[in-house]
Amino acid sequence: MSNDAALEWVWTELGDPRAEPLLAGLNAEYERRYGPNDELDAYDPTLFAAPGGAFVLALAGDLAVAGGGIRQLDADTAELKRMWTAASHRRRGLASAVLRALEDAARQRGYRRLVLETGDQQPEAIALYEARGYRRIPGYGRYRGEPGEVSFATDL
Repeated sequence: MSNDAALEWVWTELGDPRAEPLLAGLNAEYERRYGPNDELDAYDPTLFAAPGGAFVLALAGDLAVAGGGIRQLDADTAELKRMWTAASHRRRGLASAVLRALEDAARQRGYRRLVLETGDQQPEAIALYEARGYRRIPGYGRYRGEPGEVSFATDL
């Protein structure tokens, strides 16, 4: 997945305890950029479990340094969620590696389209998705119509 040989890539579940510090960092960053939001952790971990979902972690020893998941929206569409790279491991291509892994997982599950929501306060994420050929779409999900919401899609 990544050319960082020191990392171990594991397919797991959103509820994996190794993911908790990574996701706490994601939530802290969201709060820093967007303000407090009590709904950030309101995801049922089973939505990211096989057969319809997937969750991947990049581990440096026992520490999760990058990860993300997909969940089924409908028979043809999966949604990318909770993708994050720890600050200590940025600029190493891990976000691209996680994205490629999740795109492959979506294809393996028979999805033809992948969608996601991000925000205008995350220029790094927007740049990544645009560089990978994702196109902007009208808002579709829980943040549809919210100020700064940006949605993307790609055909698989």
